[in-house]
Amino acid sequence: MNRKKSVETLLSFIEGSPSPFHTVVQSKDLLQKAGGNYYIDIYGSSLLAFRIGANPQQGGLRLAAAHTDFPCFRVKTSAGIVKEGYGTLNVESYGGMILSTWLDRPLSLAGKVVLRSEELFAPEVRFIDMKRPLLTIPNLAIHMNRKINEGIALNRQKDMLPLAMMLEKEEKDKDFFDRFLAKELGCKQKDILSYELTVYPTEKGSLFGFAEEFISSPRLDNLTSVKACLCGIIDGSRKNGISGIALFDNEEVGSRTKQGAGSLVLTQTLQRIYECIGLKQEDYYSDVAGGYMLSVDVAHALHPNVPTKTDPTNKPVLNGGVVLKLAANQSYAGDAEAVAIAAELCQRNNIPCQRFVNRSDMVGGSTLGSIASTLLPIRTMDIGVPILAMHSARETMGVKDQQSLEDMMKAFFSEK
Repeated sequence: MNRKKSVETLLSFIEGSPSPFHTVVQSKDLLQKAGGNYYIDIYGSSLLAFRIGANPQQGGLRLAAAHTDFPCFRVKTSAGIVKEGYGTLNVESYGGMILSTWLDRPLSLAGKVVLRSEELFAPEVRFIDMKRPLLTIPNLAIHMNRKINEGIALNRQKDMLPLAMMLEKEEKDKDFFDRFLAKELGCKQKDILSYELTVYPTEKGSLFGFAEEFISSPRLDNLTSVKACLCGIIDGSRKNGISGIALFDNEEVGSRTKQGAGSLVLTQTLQRIYECIGLKQEDYYSDVAGGYMLSVDVAHALHPNVPTKTDPTNKPVLNGGVVLKLAANQSYAGDAEAVAIAAELCQRNNIPCQRFVNRSDMVGGSTLGSIASTLLPIRTMDIGVPILAMHSARETMGVKDQQSLEDMMKAFFSEK
């Protein structure tokens, strides 16, 4: 896939993935169209996909993992709040957000709504995407806060409630959100039992720069990696062994959920695969011990306005290629062999790569790699594309880097 096509398909994928549920739906569609892979939907927001080679015991086990979730606001239950005729929504932050970047943007809603059905333990589930501006979180005018440009601490409960509507005089109750939701779904208000709804920016991703060398988009963390994992498992040419990708939910809040990387879902699924294709438990243990997993998540690029926040000798930049992420404290998964394998994979396939290590006096982030490899003791390496403004409502990356990451994933699932 050429660079232009890689960027176009990435932005289309991001636009169609305003919630983890929609990311899984899109992923399943791509896998179904490609054929040749098996997949398992994990509670609607995570997905495991596998390809079984002609000779499963030759070539070993290769896995790649990414996450479907992203920092955002989630709508609370009993969401309606009435203030002087304004209807606002009660929301909570999900993950480590840069709050100020969400102000004054057109916002919409997407996610899952659960409705009453005749079967108690099988309620009706509907995925929805409003696909239009419904909300905004307005800033306070500079005239009312003359020190706003000196920095302001935003209170998640008080300052970050999205404005939804003006209420008529007879509409003073707090059920306005449930009424709106019922109308959108074409159902009775009383049949809405629960929901998991994400607030998301409606502005689409775009190219920018004098030579259009940059991408500005929401949810680059971590849909860049999800898309690359899908490209790898679909387009990779590996004929033998067992190949798989794991797209986990809840990385931004610690991964320790039934559908997160901190669960046993990957381990149990692999064990069942080995059993179903007639391999022994010892074969499974042997392949895990000799296997390799890429944990794919975004990396910090050097910031041109604040270069001192970057390590003095490990300084990845936009459009510089895939980043190998290292940390002595294992917040990023990896060891010397894991680094060497990833670096050689890139070199053999002419894929540009660079390395990231945090400054020694700064606490960095973490990924699902170390968590997943604790439960599945397979050699693991953290990699990803470099971005700026990580966890902002809109993040920035280089146009060349998505193609580099996708090329690396295809090579990973093609090398003998």
